[in-house]
Amino acid sequence: PVPGHFPGHPIVPGVVLLDHALHTIGAALGRSLDACKISSAKLLSPAAPGEVLDLAFETTPSNAVRFTIRAGEREVASGVLSAPAPEGVAA
Repeated sequence: PVPGHFPGHPIVPGVVLLDHALHTIGAALGRSLDACKISSAKLLSPAAPGEVLDLAFETTPSNAVRFTIRAGEREVASGVLSAPAPEGVAA
């Protein structure tokens, strides 16, 4: 549990969910996603510490990654990661 998040009803902070998704997807793809931009993110339902979460993702033709985090049938979070623009190209 994270102190203050929330006493008596702890939840996993959204930033922790997004960080976990970023690193897990990067490991599955065999590359670092540290330079990726989170183009969109939706935190849809709280996740409790210790709750089993499933991460699913797919890459798009534009090299973006769409992901969804679920607890059973309940969607907890979703988002899109965008690859950084090549050097010398404005984003």
